[in-house]
Amino acid sequence: MGLDRNLFYRSVVTAEAVVSTIAQLQQQYPISLVVMGDQTSANEWKEALTHLTEPLRVVLVDERYSSLEARDRYWQLHPPQGLQRLLPQGLRQPSVPIDDIVAMLLIERYLSRLTAG
Repeated sequence: MGLDRNLFYRSVVTAEAVVSTIAQLQQQYPISLVVMGDQTSANEWKEALTHLTEPLRVVLVDERYSSLEARDRYWQLHPPQGLQRLLPQGLRQPSVPIDDIVAMLLIERYLSRLTAG
């Protein structure tokens, strides 16, 4: 995602593919930093990213409630169809992983922090 909040790439990849995927993306886009959540295994991921040929600056942001917020965003991006429409939003479950949406939200939190400060 650029500073203008335009999204350039969105995908859910396996943990094993993260570093190689970022390395490939560095060939296509001018990536200057990675925004990550500050909770589970953040320090291990920060260390893993130092092994890139072109190491990136890593910024940690508060990831509390991001999964719940991502589920809401999922339904905005993919409105429910059929019987799903009849269920209250809190009972609907996305049919795919939403880690990519969580990542979008974390970047948006970081960018909001930049513009607010």
